[in-house]
Amino acid sequence: MICKEAIILAGGFGTRLQSVISDVPKPMAPVGGKPFLYYILKYISSFGLNRVVLSVGYRHETIMEYFGDKFEDVELVYAIENQPLGTGGAVKFSLNSIQSETFFLLNGDSFFKSDLRELASFHKRSRAKITLSLKELQNFDRYGSVEMDQSGIVTQFQEKRFCQSGLINTGVYIVDKEIVNSVNAEKFSFEKDVLEIEVKNKTVYGIVSNGYFIDIGIPEDYEKVQGDINQLLR
Repeated sequence: MICKEAIILAGGFGTRLQSVISDVPKPMAPVGGKPFLYYILKYISSFGLNRVVLSVGYRHETIMEYFGDKFEDVELVYAIENQPLGTGGAVKFSLNSIQSETFFLLNGDSFFKSDLRELASFHKRSRAKITLSLKELQNFDRYGSVEMDQSGIVTQFQEKRFCQSGLINTGVYIVDKEIVNSVNAEKFSFEKDVLEIEVKNKTVYGIVSNGYFIDIGIPEDYEKVQGDINQLLR
């Protein structure tokens, strides 16, 4: 596989989950007696990754004390934000610990069972700068939708609205390092300042998978995932 390193954005406050969890970063929300982040690491480690950079901020000690510097055969490195840098700034800061020219990028509060090998192969074949792992949903309004052409080039991101059917961005990417490093800012948004710009340059591609997806950002889905542990581990 062309890429064996990943960055996981794990610095979320979990504001909307305060009614059901408190005082821990969102990726540390317990699911079946283990942090949600455990299941993400367990899944991506099955693809032979050898290094994961955890982008952390709020209550980062909680994550570091639980996981230490190794998860199974995966080296864990921590990029600790002293002040919020935005999603793009967090990724750029984390790149100091990424050795390869291409890396996987995942959100620490969502889980998508996509094939990372397939994602990496498609990224290389298409010569993309960023490739998104997409999932088709029906009757949704919580997420924005993604439009792409027949060759897989992402053409537009639609704002959140009710869709009978559409593709969503699952928060799983493979990214060329140079694209993030080219942003001349310390604090910025990955979505606005990288993705949307590169869509205009036609360098963002998407690949659709139909695996299990959950985003624990709201209490309803956090409650749902408690019954879906077999999906997380299967």
